[in-house]
Amino acid sequence: MARSALMNIMVNAAMKAGKGLIRDFGEVENLQVSRKGPADFVSVADKRAEKIVMDELMKARPTYSFLMEEGGAIKGTDGMHRWIIDPIDGTTNFLHGIPIFAVAIALERNDEIVSSVIYNPVMDELFTAEKGNGAWLNNRRLRVAGRKHMSEALMCTGINSQGRALDALQLRQLAHITPAVSGIRRSGSISMDLAWLAAGRFDGVWEAGLKPWDVAPGLLLVKEAGGFLTDFAGGNDAVAKGEVVAGNEIIQRELLKAIQAVK
Repeated sequence: MARSALMNIMVNAAMKAGKGLIRDFGEVENLQVSRKGPADFVSVADKRAEKIVMDELMKARPTYSFLMEEGGAIKGTDGMHRWIIDPIDGTTNFLHGIPIFAVAIALERNDEIVSSVIYNPVMDELFTAEKGNGAWLNNRRLRVAGRKHMSEALMCTGINSQGRALDALQLRQLAHITPAVSGIRRSGSISMDLAWLAAGRFDGVWEAGLKPWDVAPGLLLVKEAGGFLTDFAGGNDAVAKGEVVAGNEIIQRELLKAIQAVK
């Protein structure tokens, strides 16, 4: 698979950060049994991974803007491009020694996501997408699953269940959707959820209360794998609203109906 110069920059940044995270992940597993626990260590690992990604991208494209989970916004000078970065999407998994997390990077050009990388360093799975060039897992072209019935579909969502109004709404959605589908999973990493949807492992994904760096990297992967992704209103503001409803054409439409039926 031939990659553009921009994609090579993104892949190199993600993989460089990933090498450090593999080492840090081993330390987190050891810290699980300590009295202090791994929380402080993970915060350091998060910031270190983000700095590696930012340094690599800035070195290659010094005029681009940044939006990062840890470092916030940095305004560039070219007025067209913005990197959107989550150095560890799935921080709680990382914290508990669960190997489902990713370095997630998206490139936005004139408010449109045009390139994405989601890299799970423990599983060594590199998901990439460029507008018009498809979605890929390592060197394999991806397509969303072709299931047509909700009763056959494996869904994925994310619910914190901490008593907030949004959590209560999502629990009502869960109660409404669960009887209609074959199963529901909660992985703890929305970037991985959307990457696995693109790979056909999940049939549908829905979640709200997200940030731009949660949504942007996976959005293009889903679309380039032939999938559909909207906000809860069925519109194209998923990144801004922090809402995701995704699947193939049929499943996404049925899942959206089910979500909209819950108040």
